[in-house]
Amino acid sequence: MMFNTLGELEVPPIAIEELLVNALMHRDYFDSASIRILVFRDRIEIISPGHLPDNISTDEIKRGKTKRRNPVLSEHAAHVLPYRGLGSGINRALQAWPHIELQDHKSGNEFRAVITRPVSDVQVIAPTGIGAGDPVTGQVAPPVPPPVTPPVETLLLLIGEHGELSNAGLREYLAVNDRKHVRKSYIAPALKANLVEMTIPDKPNSRLQKYRLTQLGSVVVQQYQNKKKKK
Repeated sequence: MMFNTLGELEVPPIAIEELLVNALMHRDYFDSASIRILVFRDRIEIISPGHLPDNISTDEIKRGKTKRRNPVLSEHAAHVLPYRGLGSGINRALQAWPHIELQDHKSGNEFRAVITRPVSDVQVIAPTGIGAGDPVTGQVAPPVPPPVTPPVETLLLLIGEHGELSNAGLREYLAVNDRKHVRKSYIAPALKANLVEMTIPDKPNSRLQKYRLTQLGSVVVQQYQNKKKKK
């Protein structure tokens, strides 16, 4: 048995590094709050003060759009940080680890990067009196994936592979023409189980509506992928 060996990180270091640099570069320095890094049993959250400026959306920053909140810092970033270019960090983090959710909280004046942790052969059980979302350590037990129907499993794998998909996009991959059938058998149960969510929740019937994995959905997809690797 070997002791003091280096462990293997469960999330690629480049993904965490890019998100931390992004937090330092784009935080609101007029807000006295600190950048926070919270480690939970199923996710890591990097929270920085200041919501996205000038109505930039999380989808836009995934595509490389940016607005320099701290231009003086960005001019010198390459000399003090592992900084690789304006507007490229988020995309690089997602390429290294796609299971990242970006959340812009205007009411709380903060931006969150939520990194879903991979599912291992064990999971942590919270001690009595501590909520399921609290960072904890404790006993371990085999994870129990939520039961899903074959259509929902297919839906999750498709969204996990292709990203956000509309009803029409799903029908194209499924080779199915019946919109109502896809909605009833695939989308509705996945929404009810909190495995997928709408990209436009305020307008559920919008023609631009798409569906993406929730944190729980990402965990379930990771479980499917781990099972396939073991076969």
